[in-house]
Amino acid sequence: MVWLVSDPRVNQELILALPRSQPADAAALQHWLDNARRASRIDHPGLAHVVEVGEHERWPYVAYDRGNTVTLAEKLGSKGFAPAELVPWMLQVIEALAFAHEAGIAHHDLQISMLSLAEGTGCRLLGLGVALPPEGDGGGLPGHRRAAERDVLAMGLVMHHALAGVAPLDLADTALVIERMPPLGREIVRLPWTGTHPIPEALRAIVNRATDRQERQRYRNARTLERALNGWLRTDGDASGGPIVLLLDRMRAAGLLPAMPGGAARAVRLASLERERNTELSEIVIQDVGLTFELLRTVNGSKLRGALGGGNGAILTIRRAIDMIGLEGVRRAATAMRPWPGPLNEAHATDLANLIERVRLAGRVAQWLRPAGYDAEVVYLLAMLQSLGRLAVQYHFPEEAAQIRRLMLPAPPVRAGESEDPGMSEEGASFAVLGVDIDALGAAVARYWGLDDTVLPMLRRVPLTAPVHHADGDNDLLRLSASCANEVVDSRTVPAHHRAAFLHRVVQRYGRVLGISLQEVQLAAQGIAPHEQPDEAGAAQPGVHPPAHAPARSPAARASS
Repeated sequence: MVWLVSDPRVNQELILALPRSQPADAAALQHWLDNARRASRIDHPGLAHVVEVGEHERWPYVAYDRGNTVTLAEKLGSKGFAPAELVPWMLQVIEALAFAHEAGIAHHDLQISMLSLAEGTGCRLLGLGVALPPEGDGGGLPGHRRAAERDVLAMGLVMHHALAGVAPLDLADTALVIERMPPLGREIVRLPWTGTHPIPEALRAIVNRATDRQERQRYRNARTLERALNGWLRTDGDASGGPIVLLLDRMRAAGLLPAMPGGAARAVRLASLERERNTELSEIVIQDVGLTFELLRTVNGSKLRGALGGGNGAILTIRRAIDMIGLEGVRRAATAMRPWPGPLNEAHATDLANLIERVRLAGRVAQWLRPAGYDAEVVYLLAMLQSLGRLAVQYHFPEEAAQIRRLMLPAPPVRAGESEDPGMSEEGASFAVLGVDIDALGAAVARYWGLDDTVLPMLRRVPLTAPVHHADGDNDLLRLSASCANEVVDSRTVPAHHRAAFLHRVVQRYGRVLGISLQEVQLAAQGIAPHEQPDEAGAAQPGVHPPAHAPARSPAARASS
């Protein structure tokens, strides 16, 4: 409970926080007072300063100075708060909550009335150490983890209330809402789509994840929620840097990607090549995704591109990059890269290696399925560049990448006869973990390299829910080829009983535009080039690709290569 009281001893207003019920006996009261005093010693800018810990007629309390503060509940109106106003306040409180959890103290009963606002100092949390732990909590580390997770869930409900202006389930008491949500109840809490203030999609995903009906999808601790909100705030509020601010520091220290295994031997081989053997050199470079991207970054920098005569168009082939910087430039780039696996541990390095192999396969599939007349290397690189954000996150934020994958997994049915619960989309999972779309991170990296607005749209995959009716020119056709290839490779991560339907949808979306058949797509998903499909006797036979009606490469496509 939170009370506003007047203290005649010092002629000032105080806020008293009390537990919902009295301690059972004198021993329980003393235990409460000891815990409250221990919690009051935790010092953080996001925690309200405790004036007094005491008891009156066996009612224990913690007193705070009212001063010029108001609680969030007092300030909140039916219109709610604008996201840009609310999120900085919430971050202060969540950081304080994480600090308290790491000190071994949980709140146990976080409410919107326990957030105090003051001009100049932002938002602070009241009531730490006041609530009695729920009966049957068990104590110890498992009990503390459960209490911390409950605090984070309550924080999600507070954000929901503050953004929507309406309490979730029309109940202002977060404890009552939690009792009605899974696993205790069956109610679902999701932010409404209507409201006074528009809620950005990324922020909506963060708040909805905090209150997700599946426990496994919710934030497991306050730090993960804080990182997601902070990512959204920095991305949404920093117009000069955008999402690249999340990666810049780590990219400066460790590069975009490390050299692939065998990088030292590859550098020695490069050193032995002659200048005129650019074709062989290109084949060596393109085996290493990190080195490939490093060369693209080098030659697409606006100053360097102008100095080397690269013109105004983006450089999207390794052959052209080598022509511009020469063999010595390639050698310098190769020797400057961090050796595999950079700062990653063994498990994270395995995850990155698996992702790189999928990205390379997508490049090969794009070559197999591309319309006739288009440069194979351009299509290969575009298919890989459409995973630029995924690769950057896997290397620089491996824990967050693992969270995103977990959120995308479908949940098995709770009861027999029920259908499985689908996981989040990649975009939604990325919003919920990082506060930013993973494709936006890739586009930000590409823009940082110097790629312009003619190329950046090609680096975004077609959304899975968007129909594909036709291609608006060469660039769009290249984008569709790369996007199709990535979806074909993604089918490998789909549960086996859904894979056939997934590939059928790929053909329905892209078949007419790219001139591809279900058989070609099925072979490509298995890593078999359609033009190398075996006949009944096991011998390779020419396939039907490329389609005869595909357009020849236009001057625009030639320029992009």
